[in-house]
Amino acid sequence: MTEKLYLDDTQARECVSTVFSATPEAILLDRTIFYARSGGQPGDRGVLRWDGGETVIIDTIKGEGETVVHVPAPGSVLPAGTVTCVLDWERRAKLMRMHTAMHLLCAVLPGVSVTGGSVGDEKSRLDFDMPDPPTKESVEVALNALILQDHPVSASWVDESVLDTNPEMVRTLSVQPPRGTGRLRLVRVGGEAIIDMQPCGGTHVARTGEIGAIAVLKIENKGKQNRRISIAFAGQ
Repeated sequence: MTEKLYLDDTQARECVSTVFSATPEAILLDRTIFYARSGGQPGDRGVLRWDGGETVIIDTIKGEGETVVHVPAPGSVLPAGTVTCVLDWERRAKLMRMHTAMHLLCAVLPGVSVTGGSVGDEKSRLDFDMPDPPTKESVEVALNALILQDHPVSASWVDESVLDTNPEMVRTLSVQPPRGTGRLRLVRVGGEAIIDMQPCGGTHVARTGEIGAIAVLKIENKGKQNRRISIAFAGQ
């Protein structure tokens, strides 16, 4: 089992870990701040450092059971013993800003189910089960208004039975939150007033104001009722 520190502290940029095993394809650590690719969010990149060397990590993915696999760059020197995990923070920060913006996009379209999505460090998309979408201009205005209001963003653990009494929390049609551990991670946008609250294992900013201005690039028809909304950081 790998202790996933990013679930409770998305702001950590470094941590000290012990190497369980290391091969040219996979490095396993006892704990990590590297997010493992899932839910449309890419895996983190960065380096593992130790006295006298470092290994570049080009991807992070889920392994067997509760392990996290750190994928080393081809030809890397493999670590042993104790290492310091160092995130590619510039990329991670962009992914956190984007992922939080996608939660706000859900808030702008209340009650509309999500059929798919992908988080990127420059552009992202969400697909909605929505035959008659609003204009991209109106979505952009509403999205940026929520960003400027600088709402707090937080994550908490609750009993997974909350989904039995509040199934509407799950906005995604294609992917359901994992169950069986007894607990569920909820990401909430908003203080006393809830702007958005969904089960989510991803990483997010602490406040919506950190996202910066977002541009809605286009709303595309991807099926009879499926509409794809693509967003990017404004000015890029």
